[in-house]
Amino acid sequence: MSCAAIDLKGYLLGELEEAERARVRAHLADCAACREELERLKLTQAALLTLREEEIPRRIAFVSDPVFERPWWKRWWAAGPQWAFASALVLALAIVAHGLLQPSPPPAPAVDTAAIEQRLRAEFQQQLERAVREAVAQSEARQQQRIREAVAAARREWEFQRKADLLAVEENFNVLKKRMNVLQIYLASNLEGGVR
Repeated sequence: MSCAAIDLKGYLLGELEEAERARVRAHLADCAACREELERLKLTQAALLTLREEEIPRRIAFVSDPVFERPWWKRWWAAGPQWAFASALVLALAIVAHGLLQPSPPPAPAVDTAAIEQRLRAEFQQQLERAVREAVAQSEARQQQRIREAVAAARREWEFQRKADLLAVEENFNVLKKRMNVLQIYLASNLEGGVR
C-alpha cells in the first residue's frame, strides 16, 4: 500500500470511518516512516493545544472611509450644542433685562437663621450617611464582582493547564509504550535468534 494514500491527519483527528481507520492501523503496523510522521503530528497537536485562544483583530477603519461621512440630518442635529448655547444666551439676556427693568421687591422679613442652620445640618447629616452607605455597598459589590471574575479566570486557566498537562502526559506515555513494544520485539527477536 502506498504511503501517499494514507490519511494520517484524518486518522489523528478521528475523521475517518472505521474501515478506513483499520486500513491505516494495518499500514502503520508495517510502515515505520508513517509511524514517525504520526508521532510528529501528535506532538504538533499537543503543542497547539497548549496555546491560548486569542481574539482576531477587527477590521481597521480609516476616517477617510465614506462610512464615516455623516448624512445631512446628522450634521444639522450635531449643531445642537450651538443651538443650546444660543438659546441659553438669549435666556440669560432676558433674565438680566427682566431684573433691571423690575422694581426692587420690599425687604424680606427677618429669618431665624439658627433654626434653619440646625435643620440644614440634620438633613445634610442624613444625606451624608445615606451616601456613605450606598458608596460602601457599591464598593463591596464591585469587590465581590472582581473576586468572582478573578476566581473564574483562575479556574479557566487551571482547567486549560490541566488539559494541556494531561495531553502531554498521555502523549509521553504513548511514546514510552511504543518504545517498550519495540524493545520487547527486539528482545524477542534476539532471544529467538539465540535459541536457534
